[in-house]
Amino acid sequence: MNIINNQKTTPQLSGNSVEIKRAELKEYFRNTWATYESLFSLINHDDVYYLRPEPLRHPLIFYFGHTATFFINKLILGKHLTQRINKKIEAVCAVGVDEMSWDDLNSEHYDWPTVDEVREYRTQVFMLINQQIDTMELSLPIQQDSLAWLILMGCEHERIHLETSSVIMRMLPMASLTEPFSENKQWQSCPDFSSSPHNELLRVPEQAMILGKKSADKTFGWDNEYGELALKVTEFNASKYLVSNQEYLAFIDAGGYQNAAYWTSEGQEWLIFSKAEMPRFWRKNSGEYFQRNLLNEIPLPMNWPTEVNYLEAKAFCQWKSQQSQLNIALPTEAQWRCLRDGLVGDTNDWQQAPANINLAHYASSCPVDKFSAGEFFDVVGNVWQWSESAIDGFDGFKVHPLYDDFSTPTFDGKHNLIKGGSWVSTGNEAIKSARYAFRRHFTQHAGFRYVENLDGKIPTTPVNRYETDRDICQQLDSHYGKTQLSQTNYQRQISTSVRENMKKYKVSADKCLNVGCSVGRTAFELSPFFQHIDAIDFSARFIQYGVQLQQQQSVRYTSVVSGDIVDFNEVSLAELPISGKGDNILFSQGDGCNLKVNFCDYDAVVIEHALEKSYQPKILLATVSQRLKVGGLLFVISDFQYSTKHTEKSHWLGGLKVNGENVSGFDELSLRLSNHFNLLNEIQLTRVVKQNQCTYIVTETQLSVWQRIS
Repeated sequence: MNIINNQKTTPQLSGNSVEIKRAELKEYFRNTWATYESLFSLINHDDVYYLRPEPLRHPLIFYFGHTATFFINKLILGKHLTQRINKKIEAVCAVGVDEMSWDDLNSEHYDWPTVDEVREYRTQVFMLINQQIDTMELSLPIQQDSLAWLILMGCEHERIHLETSSVIMRMLPMASLTEPFSENKQWQSCPDFSSSPHNELLRVPEQAMILGKKSADKTFGWDNEYGELALKVTEFNASKYLVSNQEYLAFIDAGGYQNAAYWTSEGQEWLIFSKAEMPRFWRKNSGEYFQRNLLNEIPLPMNWPTEVNYLEAKAFCQWKSQQSQLNIALPTEAQWRCLRDGLVGDTNDWQQAPANINLAHYASSCPVDKFSAGEFFDVVGNVWQWSESAIDGFDGFKVHPLYDDFSTPTFDGKHNLIKGGSWVSTGNEAIKSARYAFRRHFTQHAGFRYVENLDGKIPTTPVNRYETDRDICQQLDSHYGKTQLSQTNYQRQISTSVRENMKKYKVSADKCLNVGCSVGRTAFELSPFFQHIDAIDFSARFIQYGVQLQQQQSVRYTSVVSGDIVDFNEVSLAELPISGKGDNILFSQGDGCNLKVNFCDYDAVVIEHALEKSYQPKILLATVSQRLKVGGLLFVISDFQYSTKHTEKSHWLGGLKVNGENVSGFDELSLRLSNHFNLLNEIQLTRVVKQNQCTYIVTETQLSVWQRIS
């Protein structure tokens, strides 16, 4: 097929000659551009650009302009360009659509440009990028902060939309597309179809692996590909072939789309919405099935891979499990990688694609037994393969500053990885480290193979999502983020004062109770000093992050830059200046006014802003202080700013007028502790909470130290 030329594998980042690399980049860009325009040249009337065969996606006029605007918008964001080419097009064609739900696409009118306007715009962008490549500074290897990396990013982005646009075109009426001339081999489907071979399960031995692309890798990568995940994959069986149309037809004939027992709750909701009775690209007429390809419709090719969404693939596996009495499931990312690692001579720079991939053979799927990969067929290519793994970042994941929303919106447990690529997957999509994910109801050139998990369990890893709740994110940033306004971390200030006073007054450091621990930094700072710490907070939303860090997991959260613009942050104990691992901390959700009796006999009690957040601060103070040993130290940290948001005014611990006289929070605290405690020390602390890039809340708080005397 070979649409324009053979430069459809992503260029290496390294090389021995800057000028040779510059020529490679230019060739890759021009091939990317020409291939994209070749696909859109199949549209035979400009009106077709404004049709919406998929109501959850924009019309094709958006995608025709989108990939060009991406280059300009990123060049401006990276300060490589100061002047726009067409503000209107660069606004309306800027942001795409992730199928977040069945009805999430806003249906309000878009003022789309004309097709000729977009054609002219694409010509202008094409000339500009060629000029940028010719004149840009270039050093090797290409780094992520260089203009060359941005050019590659634009190319890989357009290659993604080459594929997604071909899916949308496949949904158009065939009369809207023009078949290529017979003497022109471009965009022609496979002519070979017959009955399907019998599928079987083959054994895959146990193996250890490390997933993740190294920073020194020689090919372009998206941010979610970098990092590291070490794991062990137990022995499993995998299907020799992708599931064929014939194999999937047995599921349909068995009433698979009508039996809710095979479908997840999400799948059942999708069935109600879509009213699906067969895969999206199938059609039934007079009892016979047909399949729509990009440019033609043919009798259902039984030996081609079936093309379905994750929900359909999952339902098939449930049915197959029942029929076979085996533990049938979709493969995980790691299980697929076991198959790919078994490919002989697998590289990132094929001279001849060893599979139906990279636009090397057909503009359609082909028989599932045409391209072998050792024992298995179609480990790479033909159609994408749905996996059981929801996408997540590996340890060490960092967003790229010029495309900070490429991956992070998908780290929600609702986007599943597809692996292996399809016939139209080129560039980065075709290499081993590629990681792409879509919503589970998404229609793509995607099918699946199945595995048998011999231990009966699906070996998935939990998704580490980004916390977006602003209250929680502010706490996480205050506890674990960068030092703000040159102030020592607030929790370190607290822990330092606790340790120094425990030593000064020669109090044993066996047990500590931290009430109002929030997301846990104070407890972690104190963990090397005490033998045991009970860290308690009224909100389980907060303590879950202390537990997560304690389990040596990373915590991810967003922080506001300005308005809707956020930074993405990831922290772990290993990266913090804390000597202990927190193994001696027991995090618990609890009400300080009503703790269980086993919370007792403490050498130190640290009340950390729990009074002003309590619905009954007087009861909390009386209850908690009595859990301290005689001679033990009570540390009260407070700004004494009470609010009816948390506490009825009648329960405030100060901040009131009593009999016409002012009663401060500290006065009331002293009064209530005077019978059983001596005041030893008062320390002023400075607390900084960052609201956004420019705004901080700075509070002078008080840490008072009390020793229980009776």
